[in-house]
Amino acid sequence: MSNKIVIVGAGFAGVWSALSAKRLARLTNKEDNLQVLVIAPESSLIMRPRLYEANPSEMSHPLGSLFKSAGIDFLEGTAEKIHALRHTVQFRSSEGIEATINYDRLILAAGSSVVRPHGISGIEQNAFDVDSLSSATKLEAHLRNLASLPASPARSTVVVCGAGFTGIEVATELPRRLHHIPDYRIVLVENANEVGPGLGPGPRPIISEALNELGVEVKLGSAVAAIDADSVTLASGERIKTKTAIWTAGIRATPLTHQVPGERDPLSRLRVDQNLRVPSAPDVFATGDAACAFADDKGHHALMSCQHALQLGRVSGHNAAADLLGEPLMDYVQAAYNCCLDLGAWGAVIAGGWEKEVKVTGDLAKRVKCHINQKLIYPPEDVQQALEWANPIGPDSDQLMQQILEAVA
Repeated sequence: MSNKIVIVGAGFAGVWSALSAKRLARLTNKEDNLQVLVIAPESSLIMRPRLYEANPSEMSHPLGSLFKSAGIDFLEGTAEKIHALRHTVQFRSSEGIEATINYDRLILAAGSSVVRPHGISGIEQNAFDVDSLSSATKLEAHLRNLASLPASPARSTVVVCGAGFTGIEVATELPRRLHHIPDYRIVLVENANEVGPGLGPGPRPIISEALNELGVEVKLGSAVAAIDADSVTLASGERIKTKTAIWTAGIRATPLTHQVPGERDPLSRLRVDQNLRVPSAPDVFATGDAACAFADDKGHHALMSCQHALQLGRVSGHNAAADLLGEPLMDYVQAAYNCCLDLGAWGAVIAGGWEKEVKVTGDLAKRVKCHINQKLIYPPEDVQQALEWANPIGPDSDQLMQQILEAVA
């Protein structure tokens, strides 16, 4: 009888978990001993890091052929309940039918979602976001429709709420997406007293320069109090007329983490050991945005980022399979870190290390960002190459960055 790994989620971490598990089974000639099953709403990888760009409907990469070639089973549905003691996952199929499936090892890779604070009046009804394919597509349609509305300050103004990584990328991309609107105005609002509060002081002058040259207004120390159909009201009482408020502030792990016994961090991520196993539920591995994992021995945790999700997925898949096949497990380590931030038509900025020291800016950094977004994060169509890339032992972030720089230079 074969052992079964069930993977909840088909984002970056889920896809690479599945491929890594199959890779180990093939290498050890134990494919007959291991079934890998992915549960997700659709057999597509959503290019979430690209949803701030135009044409988000094109940011869906089909997985059916790759999964079939790799021998990975796929179940189209949404996981709703995890019973760790029973080793079961309750899900709802795409037809709305509820069912339960058993597992020997579970990999929770169901990602994260943007947080919409309940204390902000009207945020649910009136704010856009770029957190999912459907929400980004909705925003795209709205932006295109603005030109058909009567000219007014509210029609021509876009307010981006949150000047973190996503907010900056959205705000700097908007000038290209609003070229059809005469005299458009872009306002970036941030509760903190600095742009990119989590990005460190290194890249901040570059970010500020790009925002200024692109004509993006920045309001710091400005919390959002309310959003209605025609305005954003700040805690100071200032009211900015707009029909387009884009919420980008805050993210939290999937609610499914609360159905697994164990400790969680303030972002609802399950705290895992170096093998990415949940200590209080030893047959459950958490990965990607669902995992709070140490990336090195200096206390740095993996971030909710594509860069970390790819490697987290490779390690979690390998370890779940190794645990069932009697093979050695490996520690998750990702000490090297590089942050690549898109700054629209201005270019981009690449900052290295956890201290985020600026390495490359401008056009060269932009070519790196385009290479990452348009090529690197896509899984290969060839199954053999995909399984090779699923090796959890590979180039670290610094080595990979050097390879990219050489490729685009």
